[in-house]
Amino acid sequence: MLLRINLILLVAFALGMAAISLVVTSTLQENATREVLAQAGLMMDSAAAIRSYTETEIGPLLDDKMVTAFRPQSVPFYAATQNFLTLHKEHPDYSYKEATLNPTNPRDRAMDWEADIVQRFRNDSSTREVSGGRDTPMGSTLYLARPIRVDSGCLECHSLPSAAPATLLARYGRDNGFGWQPNEVVGAQIVSVPFASAESSAGRVRRDVLTAIAAMLVIVLLVVNASLYVLVIRPVRRIARIADQVSLGDTSAAEFPSGGGPEVAALSAAFNRMRKSLDKALRMLGG
Repeated sequence: MLLRINLILLVAFALGMAAISLVVTSTLQENATREVLAQAGLMMDSAAAIRSYTETEIGPLLDDKMVTAFRPQSVPFYAATQNFLTLHKEHPDYSYKEATLNPTNPRDRAMDWEADIVQRFRNDSSTREVSGGRDTPMGSTLYLARPIRVDSGCLECHSLPSAAPATLLARYGRDNGFGWQPNEVVGAQIVSVPFASAESSAGRVRRDVLTAIAAMLVIVLLVVNASLYVLVIRPVRRIARIADQVSLGDTSAAEFPSGGGPEVAALSAAFNRMRKSLDKALRMLGG
């Protein structure tokens, strides 16, 4: 009986562990993804702050210098990109790019996967943010992207070459970065954040949780086995041994034990009553 009960418990525990593992893995994966995307969102907000600061504070200071030479430091996109290039030196897994389909600066040209994101924004104007994962030589990463739309300030340099500042044409030429239309999606801000470390941490937590649960289940199994043995198995074995002796006519056999659980004690009491009845019946037949 004890073996069968253990087998049932082991099957139940195995099914429980499998279910717990699925739930824990899913929950930790979702938490890791939210954590990484929160980092990406913070980087994106930081880029927006840098762009705003450049536009309102730095740009006006350089307006008079733009007559003699184009100052890219006055361009919000350039300022945000340069800031994150510095960050990228210390944290190569993190990156920020203002990926553009037709940029003035060739380094901002969207790669294939970035162009797909930009096209997604162009196809659905209601989309304000997209995220996803991709494998890179540095490991698994998550990206967060938001569309870049043309506003009135952009058109001063990107409408027609004839309308652009001469200093900008002298620096970048007349072939790229023109023909933008009002409110058109021309690119996307894309932040890439490493996911491998968060995934590894989630894996360690998962192992720790499952190990703790497995240890608890082993303890439960041991307690159940000990309880069954003390309260059921041992008393039932004694009852069976005494019952065998009584069935063979051994009148010197001990009383049925009263120990064990309530059910076993009730069974012993019933056997004792039956034994007394048999003894009386045998005495009456012998008399």
